[in-house]
Amino acid sequence: MSIPAETLSAQPSTSDVQRPTTKRPLQLLILTAGYGEGHNAAARAIAEACVAKHGAGSARVIDIFALSAPRLNAVSRRAYLATINGAPKIWSRLYAWIDRSNIVPRCMWMLGRERRLLAKIIADESPVALCSTYPVYAFLIARLAHDGHSLPPHYNVVTDSISINSLWWRAGAAGWFLPNEDSAAVLRCAGVERDRLHVSGFPVPAFFGHNAAHLFPPDLTPATCHLIGDMLPDGGRVPPTPAEAPAKASPRILYIINSGTHHAGETARRLLAESDWEITIAVGRDEALRQKLTTLAAGRARPAHILGWSDQIPHLLMTHHAVISKAGGATTQEAIAARCPMIVNQVVPGQEEGNYELLRRHHAGALAETPDAVMTTLRGAFADGGAGWHRWRTALSTLVRNDAASVIVSQILSATKGAAGAVNSLPHRDPPSATCHLLSDIPASFPATVEAAPASMGMSTAAHALPRSSVGGASSLA
Repeated sequence: MSIPAETLSAQPSTSDVQRPTTKRPLQLLILTAGYGEGHNAAARAIAEACVAKHGAGSARVIDIFALSAPRLNAVSRRAYLATINGAPKIWSRLYAWIDRSNIVPRCMWMLGRERRLLAKIIADESPVALCSTYPVYAFLIARLAHDGHSLPPHYNVVTDSISINSLWWRAGAAGWFLPNEDSAAVLRCAGVERDRLHVSGFPVPAFFGHNAAHLFPPDLTPATCHLIGDMLPDGGRVPPTPAEAPAKASPRILYIINSGTHHAGETARRLLAESDWEITIAVGRDEALRQKLTTLAAGRARPAHILGWSDQIPHLLMTHHAVISKAGGATTQEAIAARCPMIVNQVVPGQEEGNYELLRRHHAGALAETPDAVMTTLRGAFADGGAGWHRWRTALSTLVRNDAASVIVSQILSATKGAAGAVNSLPHRDPPSATCHLLSDIPASFPATVEAAPASMGMSTAAHALPRSSVGGASSLA
């Protein structure tokens, strides 16, 4: 899986999961797109889980937009990334308009080239079920059904949290898999039938679940003194002398730099100047920045690792105390899977607002949009033996669902056994009314200082205000 597609200089892979020479029945045809890495990350995790359960060749991942018009897809992806990074206010308005508009769904039915290729692949492969991690596919599938094509059941795997665009449900589906209960509440409020909603969690690589018991950051509190010294008659131990007392572990900070990230160089410089912390910085394919930071890191007393491209992000998340990154879908969900508290330093209006809101509601992270705010937040989290950090990590435990991909595969294939001709569509519904704002629980601004936040939050945020959208409703680093 790859860290946010925003860091990629080349188009993300849309290759199939390897299929054997002797073709076995295709269980899942998984549909994704390269407009945000969360879609691709979820698709790959589901395919991995399907292959683990049903063998090689049981899943295929495709990006119909890249396959049908690769040049146009590359241009449109670059335009998307340029807009969200360079003109976030324009993107916020566009996202809100798409959420409300009845024109956009009709325009999607005009994607004839993509629709015809999708129909051909479905006919050739005869999958047991369709599973999409990008909302536009539901409109293509609805049109194919309208035109009389015989289709297997189609399920949406929603990759956004809370600030979910209405495109995710307007075309209908046999069912929806949601990353958390907060997001399921949004679809229920929009009128989607409860029995079609499944709170599965966000599909992440199996690596997180397989290594949860033995990969974790070192304890920030010194070992208790009764473990050192001579045995006493009552079974206790003599406290150690200062020379014998174990030193507490150093905080480990992971900083993932995405394209378009504000203040990246200054934040990295400030982190490397913090002599008591171990620092890992992942810069993707920015070789010039990697060399500059490597020079800055030379001679530090504590370890510092400056990475370019890496496929070790899951391991790094599980072995670091905190990660600093923008609130991308894949990064946020993998940080949750690793129980690695996240310092959000940038939020793309629209879909990413909900990712941070999820952390805020559950008191499991902080918003810090400037280098000063990042440093203040981290120092507060690691003060008093890491008390604030421990509260964050404990809060993240309630959100962890590392078996999500396996659960999704099992539920889809179980539901489709003997379900030929299952109905995929729902009656048309307009977007939510004013009484059902999808972001109604997101405050217009978040606490500006640690002291201003309720003590119960356990958040050491030097957070700046996050503009509220008007919407109504990572693994390899490149």
